[in-house]
Amino acid sequence: MDEDVSAWVTGLEELFGRVAGRFFRAEPRRRARAYVRGLLAPLADKNGWTLAEIAGDSTPDGMQRLLNATTWDTDGVRDDLRAYVVEHLGDPGGVLVVDETGFLKKGSKSAGVQRQYSGTAGRIENCQLGVFLAYTTPRGRALVDRELYLPKSWIADRERCRAAAIPDEIEFATKTTLAKAMLARAFAAGVPARWVTADEAYGQDHKFRSWLEQHHIGYVVAVPRNQALPAGGFATARADQLVAQAPPESWKRRSAGNGAKGPRLYDWAAATVPTIGEHTPDGWTRRLLVRRQITSAGVEPELAYYLCCAPATTPDEELVRVAGARWAIEECFQTAKTEVGLDHYQVRRYDAWYRHITLAMLAHAYLAVTAAVSPKALATASSRSPSAKSVVSWHI
Repeated sequence: MDEDVSAWVTGLEELFGRVAGRFFRAEPRRRARAYVRGLLAPLADKNGWTLAEIAGDSTPDGMQRLLNATTWDTDGVRDDLRAYVVEHLGDPGGVLVVDETGFLKKGSKSAGVQRQYSGTAGRIENCQLGVFLAYTTPRGRALVDRELYLPKSWIADRERCRAAAIPDEIEFATKTTLAKAMLARAFAAGVPARWVTADEAYGQDHKFRSWLEQHHIGYVVAVPRNQALPAGGFATARADQLVAQAPPESWKRRSAGNGAKGPRLYDWAAATVPTIGEHTPDGWTRRLLVRRQITSAGVEPELAYYLCCAPATTPDEELVRVAGARWAIEECFQTAKTEVGLDHYQVRRYDAWYRHITLAMLAHAYLAVTAAVSPKALATASSRSPSAKSVVSWHI
């Protein structure tokens, strides 16, 4: 047990050694280390008061100053944690996952807050929305980038923006635009990834998909059932109409990865989608992938639809794997919120949001890497063998 504690402390110190240079003076450097250690501590609430208390401070002033006033390189810490994740979890077949999560808030002064739909709550709430990028491989998964979504109502009110420390040069950006900015940073940093996946909010955006194709990165993105797709000639058809044409033998039962209760089994089918007046990268094709829920007799199964673009030689089994990888970011959100206080912050400023979120992501990355390099995880990874099965495709 003592050896485990010693290894834990040593690993955390090594991680913080990577980012120490991003804090320009000794006091904020010490304070940030205490902040991250507090986020990793078994506390019910991880706010300024509790983090100060566990650090031995009598007031939260120092922790609040770290987030609201002290000068340090927040984006540099983000870059360092991304490099740390890649070093320990990196894999050429890695998947970059885009998604958003809500942070419920009271009042109207926190940067970006308004009544808006939160997938976290499943309804319209007064909240902030953060768009995140996760990196997942067979070795593990972690959050590696973040952006705070600022609604148009905020950008249109510059006085309100200044009160929340939002710089004047910040302009309105859609969630898809924020996603592309994070992906561009990952590409520029050389993150080893072959795929991008995202939910309908991003997948149905034609410009987002085209942007990925221009960057020659494969994608498997969810789309709605009424997504219009080429159906030969100049005709188009809804995704669900095309699926209705699939013969029974097209459906094959496959796992989309392991869940809490074992393999996540569904029935899957795929079809090549023709391109009209557009060009995919040389040697690539677009496909429609469909996931059908397994149900008992007489129960109508739910269907989920994905548009894919990848080299023509890519087996459909690989597309199924990538579709299943999207759950990784939900698991990251859950772990980051319950274990390291991703949503426990009490700040209103735009820059302070980024600072807390980045330090929480750093703590979460440490948990992810520590789990990945444990003897049990390494033994499990070495025993894995890839499946040679592939989904049978029908052709539109």
